[in-house]
Amino acid sequence: MWLDRADGSGFEVDVTWRAFVLDEAGRQEGPPMWERPPGERGRSLLSLLAAKAALRQGGDLFGRFHMAVLAARHDGGRIRLDRPEPLLEIAEAQGLDADRMARDLDDPSIAAEVASDHTEAVGEHGVFGTPTFLFENGQSVFLKAFIPPRDEAAEALSHFVGLFAQRAYVGEAKRPQPPWPKGAV
Repeated sequence: MWLDRADGSGFEVDVTWRAFVLDEAGRQEGPPMWERPPGERGRSLLSLLAAKAALRQGGDLFGRFHMAVLAARHDGGRIRLDRPEPLLEIAEAQGLDADRMARDLDDPSIAAEVASDHTEAVGEHGVFGTPTFLFENGQSVFLKAFIPPRDEAAEALSHFVGLFAQRAYVGEAKRPQPPWPKGAV
């Protein structure tokens, strides 16, 4: 949502969204989430499968679907993403073919794409949470933040990219808790 707010500001960032199964990152035992039956796949996998299915219908439709899901999840609605119905409703509202998405959700090749993304993220980049940004030069950073106000989004993104994409010597920054997020929202 931060990137969407910064879009059109003149500060351009080329983003390739990849799947990371947050529930899988904390898994202690048993098969990976994508190998489990649908009712046992955790809270985040289905939305990632739906995102991959949306991408099959085109980049613009994926973008609209992705933003609508984020808004439905984070802008007060807090919809559940572990059931297909809300995702299919969002897909239809954003102009996607919901019947095609429903079929694609059962396509094992989509689960394989999610598994591949996740395995690469963990194995090659050390990803442990979202959002993690991977830059073209191999630098990466996990960022815990609130979405900046629209009028600050582009400048904040510029500062973030400038600090973490080019400066490998910056390893970690963390605000003590409490008081963070005092005054942040």
